[in-house]
This record gives sequence, structure tokens and C-alpha cells, in this order.
Amino acid sequence: MAEGSKKKLVFSYNAPVTLTFALVALIVLILARVTAGQSTRLLFSVYRSRISFFGVLRLFGHVLGHSNFEHYAGNMMLFLLLGPILENRYGSSTFLEAIGITAVISGLVTVIFFPNVVLLGASGVVFMMIVLVSAVDLKKGEIPITMILIIVIYLGSEIWNMITVKDNISQLTHIVGGVCGAGIGGLLSSAGGKSKG
Repeated sequence: MAEGSKKKLVFSYNAPVTLTFALVALIVLILARVTAGQSTRLLFSVYRSRISFFGVLRLFGHVLGHSNFEHYAGNMMLFLLLGPILENRYGSSTFLEAIGITAVISGLVTVIFFPNVVLLGASGVVFMMIVLVSAVDLKKGEIPITMILIIVIYLGSEIWNMITVKDNISQLTHIVGGVCGAGIGGLLSSAGGKSKG
């Protein structure tokens, strides 16, 4: 075998938004440990408070905060699985916008309707991604059966849990995330599908 024909194995930062989000969320988790949770309370969880600079940051930042490593790992497994698919299909900037929209909407729902609740974690974003990835093949005049099944199974189970389980805040966040995914998928489809950038 010729020496020049050997291919070098290189690592590829193939999905910059996905990988950066997972890395920053890990740093946030470590920072929470170092500061005994104060950094998470200030920047990476959302709750009703007076309108302030930090309050606005928390609307975006709460999706980066996690209560412990199990919480982080559970969210990141699906995030790292689905993120590259969505970044490849819609582009990094569009994917980042979808995360931001979902974060703000789920944060506002918590602040407005649940004044005594502190929300943190990427599960709402993950549910947005689950529904959005099922809408990748959405075309005008066509609705993929896989998308309908995912909405029925995932969102249906969350609605059922919301009715039957006492702690219904996380289920509502998942439902909000799923609705955001369906809405964003519909908008991207009507705008012409692939939007790289």
C-alpha cells in the first residue's frame, strides 16, 4: 500500500451549535457545583421575578441549567442524537433560533402561569427537536405519518402524565416544546425547506 494513500483520521466539529450547547451546559453544571447552585439560580433557571437584565437572560439561559449529571445526561443523549440532523437540514443559525424561540416561550409560560416554580433544563428544547426532526420531510400538501405518530405518542403521553401525575410542570414544558417544534417545522416547510447558515 502506497504511503500517500493512507487517510488520516481527524475529529470533525460536525454540528457546532449542538456540540457547543452540550459543552456549555456541562460547564454550567460544573459551575453550579463550584458555586453551590448560585450561578444556576442567577442565570440558568427561570422563575417569576421583577423585570431585570438577569430575568431576560434567564429566559434564554434556563435551558442550559440542569439539576444534576443524570438530568444533564438524559437531555444531552437525545440532544446530541437529533441536533446534527437538524443542523444539517436547516443550518446552524436556524437551529439556534429554534432553540432560542423554544427557550423563551417555555420560560414565559412558566413565569406567567407558575409563579412559584423554578424551571431549568433542556427537555423542552429536546421535545421541540423530536417533533421538528419528524417534520424534516414535510412538504406542501403532505403530512408525514411518522410526524403524526410522534406527536400522538410523545405529546399524548405527556398530556396523560400531566393529568395523572402531581408534578405536571415538566410535562407542560415538554408539551410547549413539542408545539414549538410543530410550529417551527410548519414555518420552515412553508418557507421553502432547507435554510443553511
